[in-house]
Amino acid sequence: MEKVRVKTMMPPGHVRAPAYLRGKTGVIERPLGEFGNPELLAYGHFNGPKKPLYRVRFTMAEIWGDAAETPTDTIDAEIYEHWLEPAP
Repeated sequence: MEKVRVKTMMPPGHVRAPAYLRGKTGVIERPLGEFGNPELLAYGHFNGPKKPLYRVRFTMAEIWGDAAETPTDTIDAEIYEHWLEPAP
């Protein structure tokens, strides 16, 4: 599984990456296909290029640190490729 990090950018407007996952590292669980960019669709831009969407898995330890009750439990989030970058 490919290790990725959610970018920490904070653009104004409608965005589709949860703030609590920005800067966090997870692994791509699987690709989900290509879809219209919801950040553009929200403003009526229906002809933009399609973007790859991935299901990314994060551990509770990664998200909550020492406060995680069950550090090895996981959460999956669907995140568009333009929000992801390779993680070391």
